[in-house]
Amino acid sequence: MSLAGVSCLVTGAGGFLGQRIVRLLLEEEEALAEIRLLDKAFSDEALGRFGKFQGKTEVKILEGDIRDVTFLHRACQGVSLVIHAASIIDTLGLIEKQLLWEVNVTGTQLLLEACVRCNVQHFIYTSSIEVTGPNCKGDPIFNGDEDTAYESVSNFPYAQSKRHAEYSVLKADGQVLKDGGTLMTCALRSMYIFGEGSLFLQGHLDNCLLNKNVYLRFSRKEALVNPVYVGNIAWAHVQAAKALQVPQKAKHIRGQFYYISDDTPHTSYADLNHELTRDLGFGIEPRLPMPLTMLYYFSLLLEIVSFLLRPFVRYIPSTNRHLVILLNTPFTFSYRKAQKDFGYVPRYTWEEAKQCTGQWIASMVPRRREYLKIKAD
Repeated sequence: MSLAGVSCLVTGAGGFLGQRIVRLLLEEEEALAEIRLLDKAFSDEALGRFGKFQGKTEVKILEGDIRDVTFLHRACQGVSLVIHAASIIDTLGLIEKQLLWEVNVTGTQLLLEACVRCNVQHFIYTSSIEVTGPNCKGDPIFNGDEDTAYESVSNFPYAQSKRHAEYSVLKADGQVLKDGGTLMTCALRSMYIFGEGSLFLQGHLDNCLLNKNVYLRFSRKEALVNPVYVGNIAWAHVQAAKALQVPQKAKHIRGQFYYISDDTPHTSYADLNHELTRDLGFGIEPRLPMPLTMLYYFSLLLEIVSFLLRPFVRYIPSTNRHLVILLNTPFTFSYRKAQKDFGYVPRYTWEEAKQCTGQWIASMVPRRREYLKIKAD
């Protein structure tokens, strides 16, 4: 399977996951004809990384808004593959609901329309485990798969936006293109992504440094999840893209969603932070700040305060009921179907992922200490 000669558009290419997808595409032995990198803005650091890996593949930088129809039409012209990783991720409710919906849902729908007009044959969407759950009751899943029945009706805006966007993508499969061809789509439901460059890991590190090098305990030890390393979820996109080029494989993949995990040991979110930095001598709090039920009702109280203050001031609590359930529900999934249908096998072992991420965190510690010191002054 190969992407030789393919013209590919990657949205969200300046982001945490998007950069890794681009890097893997540029490292392909058989070069793509062209990779177009789309994002609202690119950091100098990201542009430097792209330049370092660039070889025979032509790279075009496209800065613009995913809600701009004319811009999307220009971006998709002459492209045969779109990897749509652009998304606003919001676990706290910091982003206005309208903006979240416009980017995550409307942006995806506009991109799909541009693909139909510009005869793009293949479309891969980066979905999220939050499309599935956990639900508001905190029902667990152990080693689930795509056939696992689960009652999920999360009203949290981010989860809703990803669910609607994924639905639009899968529904678009089979649409007739302007030239008479057919659009083929699929969605990759990623577990929580960790790795070098993760802003979530950086935020947890900051809190740890402020707490005398002890990580905060925000999830129960027994709330097992299976996070995925950024290099492996990026690799799954590349593997799916290759399989879509093969008609025999494409017919099994199109219109389907896939859970993407790897061989990271099942652990709680809080214990993952500690495991990645254990060698740096950091500790972790032994238990939650209060019993789980109490934590849930405390979060509800904060949400009520936020609601009552809304006419006067925008107060976003540091936690909410959705987050408490998300972080404290056992929720693990297998990648067997992705392995069977398009040959996905993790490219990086847990040991490699742990080492690379740990080294990155170690390099960040002096910088974050300095930043927090300046901020305190």
